[in-house]
Amino acid sequence: MRKALITGITGQDGSYLAELLLEKGYSVFGLIRRSANPNFWRIQHILDKIKLVEGDLLDQTSLNNVIAMVQPDEVYNLASQSFVGTSWTQPELTAEITGLGALRMLEAVRQFCPKARFYQASSSEMFGAVKETPQDENTPFYPRSPYGAAKVFAHNITVNYRESYGMFCVSGILFNHESPRRGEEFVTRKITRAVGRIKVGLQESLELGNLEPKRDWGHARDYVEAMWMMLQASEPRDYVVGTGETHSVREFVQAAFAAAGLDWTKYVIVSDKLFRPAEVYLLHANPKRIKDHLGWKPKCSFEQLVQEMVEADIELARREKEGLSKN
Repeated sequence: MRKALITGITGQDGSYLAELLLEKGYSVFGLIRRSANPNFWRIQHILDKIKLVEGDLLDQTSLNNVIAMVQPDEVYNLASQSFVGTSWTQPELTAEITGLGALRMLEAVRQFCPKARFYQASSSEMFGAVKETPQDENTPFYPRSPYGAAKVFAHNITVNYRESYGMFCVSGILFNHESPRRGEEFVTRKITRAVGRIKVGLQESLELGNLEPKRDWGHARDYVEAMWMMLQASEPRDYVVGTGETHSVREFVQAAFAAAGLDWTKYVIVSDKLFRPAEVYLLHANPKRIKDHLGWKPKCSFEQLVQEMVEADIELARREKEGLSKN
């Protein structure tokens, strides 16, 4: 039985990846930090099928111990401080976790399990102020946030370990991918969560920042399959993962409210205070390499994605309302 270690297993991508690997017969280990209030809601239904091990991307010794103990066949480094907005208020922490955390994981694998295949979660935010459209594996990086800059370091150090030590290390440059498990601090989930609460009468309006940026949005379930496929390839290569389509935040808003039968213009307030210091206006993937080399392509459309998120958040809002009425 193959063993996989997932950092960030309690997050959106980690939970979908754990499900996929369990379906494929893996023994799945998840790295978690010691916490008084662990956030297990995304993996609650598979807790009895996975093994959780304690470690911290800020602590090299803990990572060494985990890798030495588990001896994984595959390592998926998904953990990071992943919210772009927070990276402006906590830039040093973002660099430590998102950037140096990847280096620490690579070093632990190099020393204690060098035959393991290593996946690094790179991000389209590395492209930032894009130099060409659409973006592929050869597009220059121009990050526009501490998060994007930290991801560039993590990406480049992964390349360095592959080329310097002959390790099987790959990076997936994933464009925006969403789901009902997306954190509520991200704009897509902020939108669908508000739509659900407005639909059942728990909220009156939604305050948003810039509606003009365009993103390439796909479903996280599809994208974790791409991660797995990269580690099954005959040689390690980096891949851009996206749909090849772009939609603006405004379009996402329109689609989400329409999915609930609501007119978005009656509820949305644009606030200057929610604009970012340096905005990334267009991220548009060219996923030709992964389609040609690995045969991957997204299964879920933009419309299906928005519909699934809205339906889930309407149901969540209904349960929330029932809970309030009981109190």
